Order: sequence, then structure tokens, then C-alpha cells
Amino acid sequence: MRKKRTLIILAALLIMSLMVSGVVFADPAETDAAAAEVVLADGSYTGTAEVPVSVKITVENGTITDVVITDVKAAEKDEEPNPNVDQAAIETLTKQVMDAQSADIEGVDGAEALTAAVKSAVADALEKAADAAKPAEKVSFFWINMPEETANMIVGLLGLLTIVAIVLTLFKSKTQPAIAFIVWPAILGVILVIGGRFGTIAEGFESIAVMIKSGFNSTGPNAALFVFSVLFFGVMTDAGMFDVIINKLMKVVGDSVMGVCVMTAIIALIGHLDGGGASTFCIVIPAMMPVYKKMHMRKTTLLRIAVLAMGVLNLMPWAGPTNRTATILGMEASELWGKLLPIQIFGVVLSIAHAVLCGFQEKKRGAGLHGKLAQQEGLTELREEAEEKASGSDLVRPKLFIFNVLLTLAVIAMLIWDVFPSYVPFMIGLAVALFVNYGFSAKTHKKIINLHAGPALMMCYTLMGAAVLMGVLTTSVQWNIKEGVREFTAIAAKTKVLPAQSIPSVVRCLAGNVSAILPNFLGQNLPLVIGILSVPLALAFDTDSYFFGMLPVMISIGAEFGVDPLAIGVAMVVCRNCATFISPMVPATLLGTGLADVEIKDHIKSSFFYVWVFSILCMLVGVVFGLIPI
Repeated sequence: MRKKRTLIILAALLIMSLMVSGVVFADPAETDAAAAEVVLADGSYTGTAEVPVSVKITVENGTITDVVITDVKAAEKDEEPNPNVDQAAIETLTKQVMDAQSADIEGVDGAEALTAAVKSAVADALEKAADAAKPAEKVSFFWINMPEETANMIVGLLGLLTIVAIVLTLFKSKTQPAIAFIVWPAILGVILVIGGRFGTIAEGFESIAVMIKSGFNSTGPNAALFVFSVLFFGVMTDAGMFDVIINKLMKVVGDSVMGVCVMTAIIALIGHLDGGGASTFCIVIPAMMPVYKKMHMRKTTLLRIAVLAMGVLNLMPWAGPTNRTATILGMEASELWGKLLPIQIFGVVLSIAHAVLCGFQEKKRGAGLHGKLAQQEGLTELREEAEEKASGSDLVRPKLFIFNVLLTLAVIAMLIWDVFPSYVPFMIGLAVALFVNYGFSAKTHKKIINLHAGPALMMCYTLMGAAVLMGVLTTSVQWNIKEGVREFTAIAAKTKVLPAQSIPSVVRCLAGNVSAILPNFLGQNLPLVIGILSVPLALAFDTDSYFFGMLPVMISIGAEFGVDPLAIGVAMVVCRNCATFISPMVPATLLGTGLADVEIKDHIKSSFFYVWVFSILCMLVGVVFGLIPI
């Protein structure tokens, strides 16, 4: 009952934020004053009159900059004006409209009917321009006439509540991640729409639709990667390739739990040299998962060792975070990496030490081929393993082991080559693997795909849910006027400076809130504090929003206290990298947990404390080398 009450309170807080803000910030006097002022929105507008006259006006910066008067038929067909119309009168009337900046013109003697028609058509066009300039006034909720900074602050707070609600929902096991990723952002989206954030109700839902589509554009390729990688590695498992590899690995490490942990870290470090999180997970987890299962080791340990090693290698100059930070700082990525190199070397050593620690922890709980857990669970697992082998024995292809290994290496090489989208190598690999291992049999191919359809679908629908989360929280929108109607387009999170006539994303607003709170008591210690907060913030920010949205703001705040931008950049990139692959806002994290068959909440619970300590230790190395002042 208490857990249910917590979720109800969170939902109520989201809704109450809407109502309370309306009471506190709406100002009737300002509303009346704004209504009395006529403002024209930029764009082109066409007005018509009963007499066949059409007037097209163009507005720039609220001023009429062009007027075209023609007859209706010519306007409809985009043709030249009818020569029978009094062109001299039209030229005079055009000048009068430009001078008056309104429909209040003197007219032309002898052309009274034409004058009246032009006045009516200009008034019609100006009415459209005026309506387009004040769409939010059609909604009687709390965004009306609220200062932009205040509105953005409230949006940021609503976004924070949404993220907290998602995390609590997952940690309390109330639903699957995909559902949580859909429900809470949807509630937030409805609140923003009815609050007039995007204008009218209709415009609001159009904006939310644009944002969600943008989210699908960013996660769609990852969903394809997830599906085809699961199917590919499933076929390799059915063909028996991993059984041979596991047996070889077991001969190398023997009964050494610590050896397995260190080997996991080394494979992750090597695999992440290309800077691709998804490809690294596809290399490490399928190779090591069977070993961990055989040794009775926790899958969360496998993930934690991998993500810490990957976070360190993510500082390479060609990796995304370092590139983003260098771009913001206005320097070459290789130059920034040169300064980060001592921290990276320390991080590599620390990741190996962490793997050793994991080995001690796993050994203590009884892991190993002949450990306490093997004695307790051995009979059950041996029976399950025997059943699995019996059911899949007709699919094993031991004679094709060399081919399957070469095919897998080719797929990985294509991933590292990074010419094709990441899902293409797995699509090709799957097709080749099916034909070579199982011939040209539609029935057999269907049987094999059905064996792995469940995990593939689970991962895919999780990514589809994450698309809603990413779209609503991280996408800004830009609007333009066309024939008096506002049209909305998505702005990617990686956009450093938003264009005019745009509405910042929820995460950008949240970044503004963080920056507004921090500077009052930080001053010279801004790099240290933002570094310490980077791991918790990683749970709320995707990579692009963090670096392109928050880093420039932090640099500008630091400038007021004389803080070197490089110090802020180093603190943010080093500490954020450590936490990259525990964040549910990073699609590769969902791939890793899916491949390892680990709930995202369990991954975060297992890794968060270690990642946070790891990041602080790396930051202290930056202090020792003078990169971060104290």
C-alpha cells in the first residue's frame, strides 16, 4: 500500500505543479495589456476580399516588408496579374499599405471599389498575422505571459519529477522499463500541452508528435541493432561456436574466478578502442556470459566490470564525449586527450584493480567450478544444460566452427570499420550464418528465429519505449509560420545554440535549473562540484544534452568566477564517462542489460556506488596533475 501511495503522490505532484504555477505566476493585468497590443508574427499571409482581389503580405521582425496585390485567379494559379486591372492604382495602394503598415489607407480616387477590396484583403491578411503571433493566448493556463526563465524553470522541475518517477517505478518493480519510459513522459507531455507550452492544444499535440518521432529517429537504428545482434549471436550459439570457445577459455583460466574477472576487463578495454558502446557490449557479453554462468558468477558483476573499463576507454580522442567536449572548448580532440592521458592511464589500472576486487567478492560468495554455489546448484544446472543440449543437438555444426569464428570476426571488423550503420553487419552476418549452417530451408530458418524471438522482441520494445522518453525529454522544437499556421520541426539535442522561434527541451530547462542553483555558493570550486554530481546527473541526461546543453552553461558560469573552461570540461568529461553505461538515457546501456539478461534497475543498483567512487578517484588524479584547480 505504501509503494502504491508513493506512485500516486508522484503523479499528483506533476499535476499540482501545473495548478500551483497557474496561481502563482498568472497576472491578469499583464494578460489584458498584452491583448491590447497587436503583434504580427513573421511569415507570409494572404488575404482576400469579396471583389476578386488578393493581397499577400510578408512580415519580418513584426514589420510589413512586402505587399503584392493581384486578382484572386492569378494568385491561385501563381500567375502574373491581370493586365486589365488598373496597375497604376495597384502601385499606389501598395505604397500606401507599406507606409501605413495597416489597412488604414487613403485609397485612390476613381478606384473606390478596388480601394475597398484592397483594404478588406489587407485586413484579412493582417488578422492572420496577428493570430499567429499570439497562439498561446488561446489557452487559459499557466504559461500565458509568464517570463520565459520562469516557464523554463518549471519545465525543468517537471522533467526532474518525471525522471524520479521513472527511477522509482523501476526500482520498485512496478512495471517493465518500456512501460515506465512511455507512461511518465506521456503524463509530462499532456501537462505541457494543456499548460500551453507550445501554443494551442492542437499545436501542443503536434509538437509532442514531432518530438516522439525525433526520439524514434534516434533509437530506431539501435532497435534494429538489438534485434539482429540477438538473432546473430543466437544462431552462433545454436551452431555450437561458443561451446568450443568456452571450453578453450576454461582451460586458460581453470577455476580462477579472479582470472575470469580480469579477462572480462581486458576484453572490454580492447573491444572499446573504437569508442562504440554497442559494439563493445556485442563483443564482451556473448563471449563471457556462458563462462560466468558456468562459474556461477553474477551477471551484474560482468556488466559492472565491462562498463567501468568502457568508461575509461571512452576518453579516446575519437570517442563521442571527448569530441563533444573539445568542440565546446574550441580545441582539437587530440590536444584535449593529451591532457586527459594521465587520468586515462590511472583509470585503466583502476579498472583492472576493480576486476580483481570483483574476483574476491565472487570467490567469497562461493563462485567457481567447484565452489559452494557449484555444489548447491550444480545438479540442477547440469540437468538444465543437458536438456538444452539435447533439444538443440540437431542444430550444432562443429565442422563449421572455423567458418563461424571467421564470420563473427568479420561482423566485428565491420562494426569497428564504422562505414555501415551498426545493424548492417549483423543483418548480413545473420543471413550468411543461416544459409551456410542450415542450408536453404525456410522451415529451419523460421524455427531458429522463433527460438530467439522472445529476447529480441523484449529488447526492441524496450527501445521503442525509450524513444518516447528521449523524444519528450531531450528534443527541442522550432516553429515557423506558413500561411498563418505554425509548423513545428524537431531540433536535435546536440544542437549547441537554439535558433530563433524555438522552444527548449525539458532536459535543457533542467540544465538551466542546475546552473541556476550551483553558482551561488560554488565559485572557484565549480569543477569539483560538477564533477562530483556528474554520476547522479548521468541518470537524467543523455550524452548530447549533457555536453551540448549543460557544459556551455557551466563554462559561462565559471567565467564569472575566473574558472578556466578547460577545468570544467575535464571534470565533466572524465566523471560523466565513468557513468555513461549505467544511464537509462543511453541506448547502449539497454543493449548491454538486454544481452546480459539483467534488469536495468539491478544494473544501476549493482554499479552506481562503484562508478561514483571510480569517477571521484579519476577526478582527484586530475587535481593532482593540475587540470582541476582546488
